[in-house]
Amino acid sequence: MSDIDGKMLEALICPQTGGPLVYDASAQELISKSAHLAYPIREAIPIMLVSEAREIDET
Repeated sequence: MSDIDGKMLEALICPQTGGPLVYDASAQELISKSAHLAYPIREAIPIMLVSEAREIDET
């Protein structure tokens, strides 16, 4: 997936915080800055499970 649909990104929220997500095209992840989590995108499908997300250090 080279680009995520803007309307889909607006509809998706962080399942942990309910906050917005930022699309990182190079890493193929959706970033939740409020939860410090990165949700993977696999085969064009966002995996919106906290157990599948990786922790990130956002400063």
